[in-house]
Amino acid sequence: MHLRNPYIIAWWSAAFPGFGHLLLSKYIRGYALFIWEVVVNLKANVNLSMIYSFQGNIDMAKAVLDTRWLLMYIPVYLFGIWDSYRTTVDMNKIYLLAEREEHRFNSFSLGALEINYLDKRNPLLSVMWSLFVPGLGQLYIHRVLTAIFVIVWLVVFYYQSHFQEAVILLFWGKIKEATSVINPEWLLFIPSHFGFAAYDSYMNTVENNKLFDKELRQYLTRHYQPDGFRIRKGQKVK
Repeated sequence: MHLRNPYIIAWWSAAFPGFGHLLLSKYIRGYALFIWEVVVNLKANVNLSMIYSFQGNIDMAKAVLDTRWLLMYIPVYLFGIWDSYRTTVDMNKIYLLAEREEHRFNSFSLGALEINYLDKRNPLLSVMWSLFVPGLGQLYIHRVLTAIFVIVWLVVFYYQSHFQEAVILLFWGKIKEATSVINPEWLLFIPSHFGFAAYDSYMNTVENNKLFDKELRQYLTRHYQPDGFRIRKGQKVK
């Protein structure tokens, strides 16, 4: 847990429902909203409508929308934004309370499936691995659930959009074939996926580093600092 900007979390929920909750480690809610977004978006032809609007074909953009699905899509989309904002505000309050109480936390967990521990990592490496393959940055910092979810859905998006085929055709210089083979509806999911993976891995690496420093500081204070040690205005007072 750490302080977050509610507006940034709400923005990620607007970019792709579920991302804001995944940033808050609200996994079940995040997974549900993410899957809802993919299914209902495709049924309502939202991405297809966006493609036509980008091309300036407004009449076609309105014609392809399926209003039966769209009327279900909008309330859940707005709920995701509102709920992620509200949850961020509540979690910030809990964090501040835990800070004042100097609440202790585990820095090492040994389980049947995973050994998880707190250490310092390089934020730029997290971003680099996330840009290679979204999810690898999360694996680098032990966010296993998010990593598995992101990687699985990346495979789905790649397969359905024929992204890899288009890239190979581009390398061969076959521009027209690459354009024709691509599925733009599924392709529009990928940029948000990359952006979320890079941001989440970077932000959590930075915050984990802060948490590591805090845990080390508390350990040294408990075991090595004299009880009467005080610092006032930059001077040690005995």
